Amino acid sequence: MHSSPTPSQPFRILSLDGGGAKGFYSLGVLREIEGMLAKPLHEAFDLVFGTSTGAIIAALISQGYSVDEIHRLYKEHVPRIMRRKRPDEKSKALAELAKEVFDDAAFSSVKTGIGIVATKWVVERPMIFKGSVEQAHGRVGTFVPGFGVSIADAVQASCSAYPFFDRKIVHTAAGDDVELVDGGYCANNPTLYAIADATRALGHPPESLRVVSVGVGNYPEPHASMLSKMRWAKYLMSVQLLQKTLEINTHSMDQLRAILFKHVPTIRISDTFERPEMATDLFEYDLSKLNLLRQRGVESFASREADIKLLLQG
Repeated sequence: MHSSPTPSQPFRILSLDGGGAKGFYSLGVLREIEGMLAKPLHEAFDLVFGTSTGAIIAALISQGYSVDEIHRLYKEHVPRIMRRKRPDEKSKALAELAKEVFDDAAFSSVKTGIGIVATKWVVERPMIFKGSVEQAHGRVGTFVPGFGVSIADAVQASCSAYPFFDRKIVHTAAGDDVELVDGGYCANNPTLYAIADATRALGHPPESLRVVSVGVGNYPEPHASMLSKMRWAKYLMSVQLLQKTLEINTHSMDQLRAILFKHVPTIRISDTFERPEMATDLFEYDLSKLNLLRQRGVESFASREADIKLLLQG
């Protein structure tokens, strides 16, 4: 892992929202940021936080993957997983993919600071997997990177959007079995947690931070004519509620970030698209639609390019 810069130097944070298949939008933004900086993102950012689909991307960045490599994985696997009907089928496919991609990689192997956000099901609190004891806010003497959980299991836990995925049980180095669900239920936008690590645990002055917070965009809801009868009924029953819950959480966290850390230099990228052809949800599996989301991410970057360049290279 990179050594942290001294407090007088800029400390760069990348925060990645949850949002299922809509992570294709985030990849559009990130590809342009990587191209602008002309270096892998694990070398460009000192701390990368992610929730759900953002956790997948953050974990892959921490392992040295380029954005194009991540995009290839998303194109191959996201539609396949999202097409699965039952929660156990989705969870099995996700677990197999996580094992295939990350193998037995541990949080001690990350190339940059990282935070993977999940939610404890029983006690209803966040569980954030980190790679360095320097990020600990307490219990330093018993700190184990990622609580001793593999990156594959932590990522799957962060993506377990119950009840559409099964809950995930992880076994920690302390000998505990912890039941986890999607990190979006506590922090779909994990920027606040990342800033807290940087300022409170790592000791960087707020004004030295450079934060890029990337969402998944905001889109119209699909209409009945766009979905099969069965999928439309399922959407009405629960997908719409889940999406609304995650969106409220996302905007609430960002509003709180703006109030508590308004002095922290931050750029938030997550545009709203209102045209009917942009209608989608987090379980989208139409690759042509997902490619359109990625294109919108590229356009969102372009509209903020000068500001992003000034923030990160200043």
